[in-house]
Amino acid sequence: MKLMGIDVGTTSVKTAVFNDELEMLESSNIDYTLETHNDIVEFEAENYWEIIKTALDKPESAVDALAIDTQCETLILTDENGKPVRKAIVWLDNRATKEAEQIEKHFGRKKVYEITGQPEITATWPACKLLWVKNNEPEVWAKTKKVFLLEDYLLYKLTGKFVTEKTLQSSSIYFDINKSVWWNEMLDFIGVKSEMLPELLDSGVYIGDYNGIKVVTGAMDQVSGAIGAGVIKKGIVSEMTGTTMVIFSPSDTVPEYDENSIIPCHYNYDGKYCLLTWSSTAGMALKWFKNALCENFSFAELDELAKDIAPGSDGLTFLPHLCGSAMPKYNPAARGSFTGLTPEHTRGHFVRSIMEAISAVLKENLDYIAPGVTEIRAMGGGANSPLWCQMKADMTKKTLVTLKNKETACLGGAILAGVGTGLFKNVEDTLEKITIKDTYTPSNVDYSAAFANYQKADEILNVREK
Repeated sequence: MKLMGIDVGTTSVKTAVFNDELEMLESSNIDYTLETHNDIVEFEAENYWEIIKTALDKPESAVDALAIDTQCETLILTDENGKPVRKAIVWLDNRATKEAEQIEKHFGRKKVYEITGQPEITATWPACKLLWVKNNEPEVWAKTKKVFLLEDYLLYKLTGKFVTEKTLQSSSIYFDINKSVWWNEMLDFIGVKSEMLPELLDSGVYIGDYNGIKVVTGAMDQVSGAIGAGVIKKGIVSEMTGTTMVIFSPSDTVPEYDENSIIPCHYNYDGKYCLLTWSSTAGMALKWFKNALCENFSFAELDELAKDIAPGSDGLTFLPHLCGSAMPKYNPAARGSFTGLTPEHTRGHFVRSIMEAISAVLKENLDYIAPGVTEIRAMGGGANSPLWCQMKADMTKKTLVTLKNKETACLGGAILAGVGTGLFKNVEDTLEKITIKDTYTPSNVDYSAAFANYQKADEILNVREK
């Protein structure tokens, strides 16, 4: 049986096909460009569907079943026949700031968190976007009969079924993650009738066919990636060091509300929960240094420069807040810096201090959300650096592993497709098929001084203005 996972990212769509043993047979990537203007970020909704059709209609891509993962907050409004009545409002869109303030004033952060798991009310959430359309585009609102998020819309185009899955709705802030139902009080406030919303289903549910392909509900991108990485139980987390760093940690419960925390809690595929943290920069910081000051070096050559430098970079400390800091300390005004600089420091010291800083961010976040974790599964470009992987294992004092398959979100979709069609009993049944590539165990290298230097510099320089 051939299973396809489709990962609809912000500016590209990845597809990958796997066999029964979850070995990847082929993959492809299609890029696209969003329409942006200040806080407005849009895309023609039907173009999403054209891209998916292009990927599916290739003869070599013939598969038996598929599932799709997407970002959570991209909003598509249609008439009663599923025809879009305006462009899709992409998850990055920030136009609904006033509406976010209205919702926060009415409900308060505590209540919103306790029902939806979201500790902040931001303009990107679909509830805020819906209220913006209602307030600012009455002619569009009058035509709106169906409210889709991106995965919902693609499932509808594939099967004609008006359905959604619960992980996708976590950050809509009109989904009750405790009771797995729509939050009617929020719907009443923003003026949305429940019949305008799709039927709520679990992940991994068969819903219909497209040209002989069985179509199964997927999961939001981070959940799908975690499934593909085998991160499905407490004690194991994933970290993806790409442009930013994202950490995913399964949770049995919704943590109690903490007014000082901005860590969101999402609905997980298994009816439980997951915590997500992210940094504003991670691999982006190393890429910036390479492009600005080491433009003739490859990343592998930067590793060579850094590996001969002593742990702690001889006192050189980097703060990676090139675009502000996010978690666990939120400060959009924070900026990056090097401290402790002396004439003895070389290019290699700078490279290593950047890698150590991102490792410190990983430790700081794990200490905050998952202190009992025993294993980290590393993904993204950072997982290609053995030096960095060992550094993270030593900094956190946790075992870190990399994975043979790099397309974990697509693999997660393929696993859910297999579950929905009965090939696999459940997600857990596939764990032994997920292959570890390399394992890094903590060595006797001591990074306590380097981490203390990082925390001290952050405490002094990363101060949010009152």
